[in-house]
Amino acid sequence: MFKHQGSKRNLRHNLKIASLLSFVAGLVNVAGFLAVQKLTTNVTGHFAFFVDEVFKLNFKQGFIYFLYIFFFFMGSFFSSLVVEYLLRKNEKYSYIVPTAIESIILFCVAIFGKYLISGSPDFIAYTLLFAMGLQNSLVTKISNATVRTTHLTGLFTDLGIELSQLFFYKESSFREKLFISIKLRGTIISFFFVGGIVGGFFYSNIELHVLFIGVAALLVGLIYDRVRFNLVLLKRKYRRVVNISSDNM
Repeated sequence: MFKHQGSKRNLRHNLKIASLLSFVAGLVNVAGFLAVQKLTTNVTGHFAFFVDEVFKLNFKQGFIYFLYIFFFFMGSFFSSLVVEYLLRKNEKYSYIVPTAIESIILFCVAIFGKYLISGSPDFIAYTLLFAMGLQNSLVTKISNATVRTTHLTGLFTDLGIELSQLFFYKESSFREKLFISIKLRGTIISFFFVGGIVGGFFYSNIELHVLFIGVAALLVGLIYDRVRFNLVLLKRKYRRVVNISSDNM
């Protein structure tokens, strides 16, 4: 799910990572909004508010909106920086480290968030936007820009275009590609929606502790990937042993 990158990836890999990370993004989106009434998974709305405050000459509030955009950008920049560095040093950690950092960020907000809501609500927004920028950059890098999980505007646009194309393109190969793309986008949207429902339902009872669910999902994804990788290695080793034994008989 994580370790396959670029041309090594297939639809199954993309569906798995899309399901996991879009669920986390949907959960963070709702939990962040209920906690501090700010969007914490994308910056489109924040940019509009930033421009509006600048035109009103309300530079203090405008700077806060700028920081929302900046922290999402910095999360994306930091994630790409870490991935590129690790790809040159130790490739097997290139996805583990950014995902672990995202998990730590969500864990810390879950623990300390209730102390920050009254005094520093913007800090919660900055932190979650950084985490979502990090996640979006990571999944974009891994999937070669096929999967994006933190916002739905572009997904609904692309989904609308592809659904309309089904009425006009009859070639089987092209329609097959369309169905694959539609399935992927539908999966991202669905799990974002499910994550949002889970976030909203549990926030009413445990508030920002709901982010522990996101942390658990990320850790399960990492463990699942590592276990599958080890099983593949064991299978290959077993096949080599069997082949050697057969040759010696």
